[in-house]
Amino acid sequence: MLGVLNPHLRWTSLLIVVYVLLYITFLNENLFWYAYTFTMLLFMALSLVLGKIEDDVQTWEYLVFGIGYGTLTYGLIATAYRFTSFFSDAAAVSVERFLSDYGPTTVWHYMLLILIIAPGEELFWRGFIQQKLKAYMSPFFAVLVSSLLFGLSMSFSGFWLGVLAAITSGILWGLLYEWKKSMPLIIITHITMTILLFLVLPLDF
Repeated sequence: MLGVLNPHLRWTSLLIVVYVLLYITFLNENLFWYAYTFTMLLFMALSLVLGKIEDDVQTWEYLVFGIGYGTLTYGLIATAYRFTSFFSDAAAVSVERFLSDYGPTTVWHYMLLILIIAPGEELFWRGFIQQKLKAYMSPFFAVLVSSLLFGLSMSFSGFWLGVLAAITSGILWGLLYEWKKSMPLIIITHITMTILLFLVLPLDF
């Protein structure tokens, strides 16, 4: 169906479908993990079928860079959180509310985060959307726009600090992908940040 539309309308229609799915995903906290996992699997399939995933670096390189940039991303987010919390309790309350509604609480939640959700988000937003945007704009603006779209995907949760964190990480990881041309590197970066954020040094420590 989307194939018969002109390119601009086709990608606009696709994004509308994406955000409708994400909106539905965040409607029910009890079903969130099932719905979000299904949505990410769908996005992964879409990215692999319609996109071109790049991997131009060796295994040791994407592991070293991925862990390093994931730690850097976590450090920036944690520092911004601490700075904001110094002046107001609103950040802590916001994080607590988000974790209460959507945070991982079981082993299988963490497995889904690492094995499906982090790879799915990177394959779709960096590997697919960002690359498609480059047909209409420069790589820098493609990184910026895809990061804003990635941040917008978090807005249905009502967690505005998460939106800002998603935009920030999207810019960092989008630039990294344009530099190193390696999706495994970006996925390792995202997984490293996720492990630090939720398991090793959570923001409420």
